[in-house]
Amino acid sequence: MTRTYRFIMIASVFAMVGIPAFSQTPPPPPQLPVIAPVPPLPPTAPLAILTGIAPMPPLPPGGALFALAGAGEGQDQDEARRQADEARRQADEARRKADEDRRQADEARRELERVDRNYSRGQSFLDKKNYDAAIESFNQVIENKGTRADGALYWRAYAQNRLGKRNEALASLNELQKNYPKSRWLDDAKALEVEVRQKAGQQVSPDSTNDEDLKLMALQGLAETDPERAVPTLEKVLHSNNSPRLKERALYILAEFHSAKAREVLASIAKGASNPDLQLKAIEYLGVYGGRENLGLLVDVYKSSSDSHIKRAILNSFMVAGSRDNLLAVAKTETNPDLKIAAIQQLGNAGGSADLAQLYSGEQSTQVKRAIINGLMVAGNSDKLYELAKSEKDPSLRRFAINQLGVMGGSRTGQMLTGMYAQETDPENKRAIVNALFIQNNAAAIVALARKETDYNVKKFMVNQLSIMHSKDATDYLMEILNK
Repeated sequence: MTRTYRFIMIASVFAMVGIPAFSQTPPPPPQLPVIAPVPPLPPTAPLAILTGIAPMPPLPPGGALFALAGAGEGQDQDEARRQADEARRQADEARRKADEDRRQADEARRELERVDRNYSRGQSFLDKKNYDAAIESFNQVIENKGTRADGALYWRAYAQNRLGKRNEALASLNELQKNYPKSRWLDDAKALEVEVRQKAGQQVSPDSTNDEDLKLMALQGLAETDPERAVPTLEKVLHSNNSPRLKERALYILAEFHSAKAREVLASIAKGASNPDLQLKAIEYLGVYGGRENLGLLVDVYKSSSDSHIKRAILNSFMVAGSRDNLLAVAKTETNPDLKIAAIQQLGNAGGSADLAQLYSGEQSTQVKRAIINGLMVAGNSDKLYELAKSEKDPSLRRFAINQLGVMGGSRTGQMLTGMYAQETDPENKRAIVNALFIQNNAAAIVALARKETDYNVKKFMVNQLSIMHSKDATDYLMEILNK
């Protein structure tokens, strides 16, 4: 028996008879019976041999904590934990879906922009009589199968006809009629088909289209000498198979007239009686010339159209005409978020800063509020931006307002930003103000703030911004730090 084991046994006996194992004045030892030697325990002897307590049954799968806390309480904890995990999973899934939706929307927007660029490039090549390049650009639009594919098919057929490729032109027109049976290009396509079939078997050189320059001169001369006779001639040009340049010029001349017949033709095209390209041009010219009647016509077209391209063109015409009232009306009533934001952007371009400030107070959408803040910056309303930068409750909107103050330039908002910094306690807002000053290249202001800043991390951010500003004020301050 080892000394340690014998000590344990003696202490246990003392405890059973009520005698403390240790005291300052130990009592005389009792007369103990002679104890037979205890055989050594096997290496794996259970604790029950020492204590006389029956071994505990194995713990359930939940672990020792579950067993000690009680099955009922453990089950409640597990259920709460499961619900929390499920809530986190759903939140993660919602974030992933929102990110994916934004990604798809951005991709769709980029694709639409690519289509518009290719379409415009193709028309530009037509005007330059570079028909092969035009066909290549229109092919990219057609492959996309988007909203402008039918127009691209028509113009491809037009270019193929100019190159003398009659069969290919007819194939393009057949594809247009087959794939887009409700297209507004069908009337133009049928007229072009007649022209192609009439010229079938004849070799036509692209150089023959130089006559178009003579037609442009004749149209202009006729408009100046005999306006009444010019109107039906211009209308005929608009509905014939001419190039985009000639049709646009005819439409422009028509928009200059103030006769009832000219306005009737222009209104008909603006409302969609011709192909979409001419409709967009008619809307553009109505904005260029402005006036109460033209603006009233644009309002009617906006209300009756469901085409976002047409509505965006009208919003742009409102801006060109300086019609802030109509832009404000759309910004207040439009239910399509993209068009609402487009109206707000054009309102900013038109200088409607007071209208934008009015809109902000009643708006709930964060995305729309960002557009209004940007519009305020474009309109030059630094006072309202300064107010939002100090009082907006949404941190992201507040920092965006601070950023736009920076975009406006140091001469206009530098003092606003530095004054705001002195009253700011939030490190993130401080960084936003520093970044706004950085956008202004206002190194002197950042240096002045850095000298007083006691927050190490914020000051570190300031020094980082100064290190890339290439300013004498910034360089002097950096040298000052190095020389300490």
